[in-house]
Amino acid sequence: MNEAITVDSPPAGRAGEIRFDRNELAGAFGDIGTDLPLIVGMILAAKLDSASVLVLFGAMQVLTALRYRMPMPVQPLKAVAALVITQKLSGSLLYGGGLAIGLLMLALTLTGSITWLARVVPKAVVRGIQFGLGLQLTGLALRQYVQAEGVRGYALAALAFVIILLLIDNRRYPAALFVVALGAAYAGAFKVNAAALVQGIGVRLPHLQQPGPRDLLEGLVMLALPQISLSLGNSVLATQQIARDLFPERRIGVRSIGFTYSLMNLINPFFGGIPTCHGSGGMMGHYAFGARTGGSVILYGLLYLILGLFFSGSFGQIVQVFPLPILGVLLLFEGLRIMLLVRDTVNVTVEFPIAVLVGLLASGLPYGYLVGLVVGTALFYLTAGRFRLRL
Repeated sequence: MNEAITVDSPPAGRAGEIRFDRNELAGAFGDIGTDLPLIVGMILAAKLDSASVLVLFGAMQVLTALRYRMPMPVQPLKAVAALVITQKLSGSLLYGGGLAIGLLMLALTLTGSITWLARVVPKAVVRGIQFGLGLQLTGLALRQYVQAEGVRGYALAALAFVIILLLIDNRRYPAALFVVALGAAYAGAFKVNAAALVQGIGVRLPHLQQPGPRDLLEGLVMLALPQISLSLGNSVLATQQIARDLFPERRIGVRSIGFTYSLMNLINPFFGGIPTCHGSGGMMGHYAFGARTGGSVILYGLLYLILGLFFSGSFGQIVQVFPLPILGVLLLFEGLRIMLLVRDTVNVTVEFPIAVLVGLLASGLPYGYLVGLVVGTALFYLTAGRFRLRL
């Protein structure tokens, strides 16, 4: 899993450097298509305090950027979000589940189980997990986001798609800035109520929470166990791999990723924040739209901090500034970029079919990431004749 792919892009700059320029600003919007709908969905379904959610989500971005000093953003936990939104679970259960997830990941990290997994799981399986995530992101973008505004939304998405195609990898005129500006202009013309927006402005701080033993136990069963396999595959193993792909000069270990993952979820529940993770798709999203340092993640975090502290009273109007067709196009390119990572297995007879199979299992089955992880790893060692694992 130590090989790095060739990335056709400008050099990333000095290790540990944090920059704030137009490319970092453009990259800051590379993951918003994944994050914002999940955040909004959880706030509405579980009746969460929007100020608490937005402030904590922004704070975790800033802390992660300062820790890694590279475009490794924070994301909502996807399996948790899906369960909360579809089943309308309570906020107290969400906080208990987040705390349980943090404790589980901390145990896996401190015992060295994560390091063992990183040695045992082959690169082909990690590529398959990334491929499956890309399939899910592109499918979500096309089936739900792009269609959200009807004919007008299709036209908006088509224009954004053309802008990105024309300016993709353009460091002087970053595509994401023009696409986000297009979405804001559209929202200003058709969706945002300026009077309601102004009326809701005011300072709001996070509310303290105290998850109880029952919340922790129920959250463990209903949220933590379904989430942990996805987290191990995408949030830890795949994130480490993509960090090596994009920044081969940096040595980010799985124990470091696991520790910051667990730390976030040991903090978030007590301040009304949603459970969060790292993710390979988020890093690719920031990188794809121009980010090369932790500056993009800091800017992204400041966006949520400002919205939570000063504009959460107008939450319903604020989210309209980012129309779903625009988010869908950004999400589409993020998904396509991460799917293309599988190309470095094409010339390896054993690895490519396994990577594709893992991706299909991960994207198409319940608990697909766990199934893909187990099946893909077993097939790899069986077909390659590698029965002696280096434990």
